[in-house]
Amino acid sequence: MTAFDNATFDTLISASPTGHTDARKAAFEVFDTTEMPTEALEDWRYVNLDLDLDDLTPATEAGEPISDGRFMSTLGDRPRITIIDGIVTAIDDTDVEVHRLAELDTLPMRAAEPERNKLSAAAAAFGTDGVWVRVPDNHVSETPLIVDMQSTQTGVISFPRLVVELGSNSEAAVILVHRGETSTHTVPDVFLDVGDGARLRFLEVQGFGAESVGVVHQRVRIGRDGNVRLGEVGLGGRIGRLDITIEMEGNGSSSEVIGVFFGERDQTMDYRMVMNHIGRNTSSDVFLKGAVEDEAQSVFTGLLRIEEDAAGTSAFETNRNLVLSDGAKAHSVPNLEILNNDVICGHGSSVGPLEEANLYYLMSRGLSRERAERLLMKGFFREAMDRLPITEFNDLVEGIFTERFIRASQESAATTSS
Repeated sequence: MTAFDNATFDTLISASPTGHTDARKAAFEVFDTTEMPTEALEDWRYVNLDLDLDDLTPATEAGEPISDGRFMSTLGDRPRITIIDGIVTAIDDTDVEVHRLAELDTLPMRAAEPERNKLSAAAAAFGTDGVWVRVPDNHVSETPLIVDMQSTQTGVISFPRLVVELGSNSEAAVILVHRGETSTHTVPDVFLDVGDGARLRFLEVQGFGAESVGVVHQRVRIGRDGNVRLGEVGLGGRIGRLDITIEMEGNGSSSEVIGVFFGERDQTMDYRMVMNHIGRNTSSDVFLKGAVEDEAQSVFTGLLRIEEDAAGTSAFETNRNLVLSDGAKAHSVPNLEILNNDVICGHGSSVGPLEEANLYYLMSRGLSRERAERLLMKGFFREAMDRLPITEFNDLVEGIFTERFIRASQESAATTSS
């Protein structure tokens, strides 16, 4: 018996605005006719999702809020939207338009598009709430908007949705923080629609609970001369996946994706990125740096796709990985698909430990091995962290990475000595 059946869907539909019905029915059809992801699928290569929907029910109400942790406390009193288990519980006053999806007669375009896999289809079909943030034409938002997505209940799976729409020549910044209790399940859907000449800075902090499963789908459309700078900080979850597709539709549109992550214990940090160049004279740059230790693993698969009419494209992707323990693994698979000859493209990846030559150099200058390792690890991440679209978390993130590195080093030393 499953809670993800026609009866449950019909109950949810009956309680939602009639203008949502067609889009949700289309999503349910995709969900109902699509298999769950497995390692046999190229999009899920290397990752055992180990998720059985028969053991879960769709979240329909908000649980108890999580107290502010280190990240939220850093943000102070800035405007905040709070979404708990997929349900909007608070919207602070802000200088942009914010609408609850559950209260709209019809869904905004980006929240009503067809879904392409079972989990994102489940989010569109069974998700009951979310927010639509709209920045009017020519408006410059002065303060970053904070979106606090919390997963608090076990035994359910939540489907929070965030739609951000920037009008022509507008500017905005958004910080999305995922937080969760120890063992929760969530499939957030994020849609970023950036109009002609608009500028968006978007930082995503992934802080799922230690035994949680979180699969984030993020889709981006960029209009003519629009620009999007995306940042990712990966910290939490037993499985933390970020699936990004960016469509540079408009001529002269551009995007930058900068990320850092640190996996420990038995975490899986999974990143799938598609940069689709459609318009002419577009550009993109993907730069992802991460480390894994203990039994953790990371996965990066990136695709730079250059369409036939996308002359003048400039596109690059780089993934660098530190493997800090014998039991850790990093998989890096950058790809190119080029259908136009008038382009400049490149990709690169690396997987390996801290370089012994660099350690030797620092130790020859009087540093202990432990101190030299920490210094090299910080330097490894600094290049990417300095390029994040919003950098105020950098000291905190660097501290968390260092804590994880020291903890694993001490445990390894204790095991060796015993």
